[in-house]
This record gives sequence, structure tokens and C-alpha cells, in this order.
Amino acid sequence: MLYFLIAAVIIGLDQWTKHLVVNHMERGESIPLIADVFHLTSHRNMGAAFGILQNQRWLFIVITVAVVVGIVYSLIRLGKKQPRASFALSLVLGGAIGNFIDRATTGQVVDFLDFTLINFPIFNVADMAITIGVGILLLDVFLEGRKSGR
Repeated sequence: MLYFLIAAVIIGLDQWTKHLVVNHMERGESIPLIADVFHLTSHRNMGAAFGILQNQRWLFIVITVAVVVGIVYSLIRLGKKQPRASFALSLVLGGAIGNFIDRATTGQVVDFLDFTLINFPIFNVADMAITIGVGILLLDVFLEGRKSGR
């Protein structure tokens, strides 16, 4: 199924980029790509976005397993009938599994994309996929609501 392939590509890209960071950068090292705007910064996160829920590894593992099961069920059910929602779910699935692999194997997520201009939390490919996927899901709900006249 195409949507599981998309999730697999996200997982592969996420894990490959994290591997590069772990093997070629020191923890805390920051490489400016656009000085004072965007850096590659090697960081580890033991919590969720914005550093919340630090050291709650098992909570994240349990929640991620439940989310992954729910998304897989939804993708099987929706499939080609709702391509936009299915695409969005495939992005969330790939991102969730990408960060799950980090948490399950090391207890911490490798982050490296650092928008220093706005002091935004450092993130990774999995985080981007989850955020974009959720954004598309919200757009889908909005567009479907408008179609049905709600």
C-alpha cells in the first residue's frame, strides 16, 4: 500500500539523518547553515516538544504504540477512499515510528534542525512529518466540513 511506503520513506530519512548527526557531530555542536537563522545543532531530547515530560520514556512508548495501531487501522480502513487524510496519516505514522525507534533503543530522541532566529525548539525529520501530517489532517477536516455545509 502506497501510504505504508510513504511512512517507510519518512522512517528511513529520519533514521539516516539522525545517524549522520550522531556519527559526525559532537553533542551540543552547532553548525550554522545560515548564520543566526538556521543551524544544525546536535541535541538529545528525553521528553516531548518544548522539553515537556522529560524522562517519561515508557509513557511515550505506550502512547506511540497505541497511536501507531490506531493509524494503521485507519489507513487500512480509509486507504484510497480519503487520499488526503491517508497521506497525512502516513506522515504521522512515519514520524511517530521514527521517534519511537530512538526512544525504544536509547531513551532519547536525536534532534538537530535548529531555527536560531526565533529560538524555536530543535527538531528532526520525524517531528516535521508529524507536524505536516497533523496540519494536513486539520486542513482536511476544514475542507470536508465546508463541503458538507457544516
